[in-house]
Amino acid sequence: MSEKSHPLDGAVPSGASSGTGTSPGPEPEPIRFFGTTWVAHDGRYGLRRAGAAVGSLVAAVAACWVLRFAYQGLEIADIGGFVGVMVVLMFAVCSAVAFRRTWDGFSRRPADPAREENLRGLKAIGFVGSLLAYFFRSFLEAPGEKLRREEYETAVARYAKRRAARTGSPAGRKASQGRKPRRK
Repeated sequence: MSEKSHPLDGAVPSGASSGTGTSPGPEPEPIRFFGTTWVAHDGRYGLRRAGAAVGSLVAAVAACWVLRFAYQGLEIADIGGFVGVMVVLMFAVCSAVAFRRTWDGFSRRPADPAREENLRGLKAIGFVGSLLAYFFRSFLEAPGEKLRREEYETAVARYAKRRAARTGSPAGRKASQGRKPRRK
């Protein structure tokens, strides 16, 4: 399932995922780098969280180095102090907005997906903020785990409620409801 498609009840319908589809009911939505290990915290979940934290921090540091070299290129070009300040200010503001949007995206679905799509460019410019949000969130949980867990538990509860409402044998119900009593 792609990152952009989200089922309404927060879980993949049975048999619709790439899994075996052997268990009836809703299946958990996979999280990038974690798959479905977040459900029971199995499959080296702790190592994956540590790897996600370290990887996002290393990527953020590398991105800062790249931005530093870009800023040095602007200084070498001697384009003026105003442009240098504007570039630094632009990356700082974009990183702060990207951090906040990414952090909020871990705990709730966007109210307006079209607006989030419009902010994609801003989040791309402020990619350092997104990487830092991923780093800090990895200390608490797999990024997005809380949201997916709430949606999955809601879907499981709905499924259990629907299953509990169906009592008795459906075959027996059809036979007794559709049949008229015999005349003697």
